[in-house]
Amino acid sequence: MSRAVLRKLAALASGVVFGLGLSLAQMTNPDKVLNFLDFTGTWDPSLLLVLGGAVVLSTLGFHLVFKRQTPVWDSMFHLPVAQAIDRPLLIGSALFGIGWGLSGYCPGPAIASLGFGNPEALWVVPSMVAGAALQRWSHYRQTADID
Repeated sequence: MSRAVLRKLAALASGVVFGLGLSLAQMTNPDKVLNFLDFTGTWDPSLLLVLGGAVVLSTLGFHLVFKRQTPVWDSMFHLPVAQAIDRPLLIGSALFGIGWGLSGYCPGPAIASLGFGNPEALWVVPSMVAGAALQRWSHYRQTADID
């Protein structure tokens, strides 16, 4: 099997495991998420366990992975290069949080919810795609003006 096929299979397996984890943690249930975000009402702190588990597993995973010179099926690690906390990052983070708080969905669980036939996801996912397209168009316009 070629490296490209193995890389795609690894990505597929990672996505399936991620989606299963989201559904087991009930992150695909917007009511569960909204109750977690409602500190003054029906606050449900159980998603803190999900967060804690993610932090522990990620810390261990990154520690093990970065002991290698390169990934198993690629020639280099692809890490973000931008490290500045700038206006676009802050605005994007605020919009993400507002959208998550209003709908109870963030991108991963919204896409996973499509598989469960959640009717809200049929509205949320196209809205996310439209927002991503708007951001790409805006970025293209800004960079075209500079050139």
